[in-house]
Amino acid sequence: QVQLVESGGGLVQAGGSLRLSCVASGRTLSAYAMGWFRQTPGHERAFIAAHSGGSPYYSDSVKGRFTISRDEDKNTVYLQMNNLKPEDSAVYYCAERGGYGGNYYDDVSWYDYWGQGTQVTVSS
Repeated sequence: QVQLVESGGGLVQAGGSLRLSCVASGRTLSAYAMGWFRQTPGHERAFIAAHSGGSPYYSDSVKGRFTISRDEDKNTVYLQMNNLKPEDSAVYYCAERGGYGGNYYDDVSWYDYWGQGTQVTVSS
């Protein structure tokens, strides 16, 4: 059973930066895709970034500010978040798609495993 554990969330002022990490355990093969989503109370989980099929993808809301990267040796995916805004405040989740099955990287239901989430709060 794959387990994903996020870390790196916290409180930061607007304009600041944070780097989220997500460590995967319990699998023997490299995942086809890793993604980051975020969720605020009363809203659905929303796509932020993904590394799928060797390419990065971003939502329009974070493009140019956030960077996703993977370290396969460490079974870790990172989300570098720069120039943070109050509207970036949310619980951030990482997700994993084990094998190929199209490239629906922005679809919550496409992913096989999820982490428990880490809170990011950006103050104005």
